[in-house]
Amino acid sequence: MDIRIKMKIIRKPSVVRALGNPPKKIEEFIGRVNSKTKGVSIARMKSPAGWSEPGQTPEFDEYSVVLKGSLRVKTGKKIYNIGPGKAVIMTAGTWVQYSTPKGAEYISVCIPAFSPAIAHRDAE
Repeated sequence: MDIRIKMKIIRKPSVVRALGNPPKKIEEFIGRVNSKTKGVSIARMKSPAGWSEPGQTPEFDEYSVVLKGSLRVKTGKKIYNIGPGKAVIMTAGTWVQYSTPKGAEYISVCIPAFSPAIAHRDAE
């Protein structure tokens, strides 16, 4: 029996330009930029203290796992601080604004893959 395995090894992430101030570092391992994957994106975010971005109402679900620091998640009704070892799921169509008042490192997974065109940021 001949079983063929299709795979792609990701040797390194692509650094993607981030919105917000001060700038954060986005290292996309899987997604539209680094692997030409449209169904999912997986990126490591390294956000400095004081970083924030415009609010958005994305067309993708976003799953974030905080590795270090704290990710602040503001919805239309409440503000949540997600610490290390915790995760948050934001469903498509929900308004959200992310920030890291004290800095954070986290993994973000978006389904379908993140694209500025489907993020629907407030500033756009």
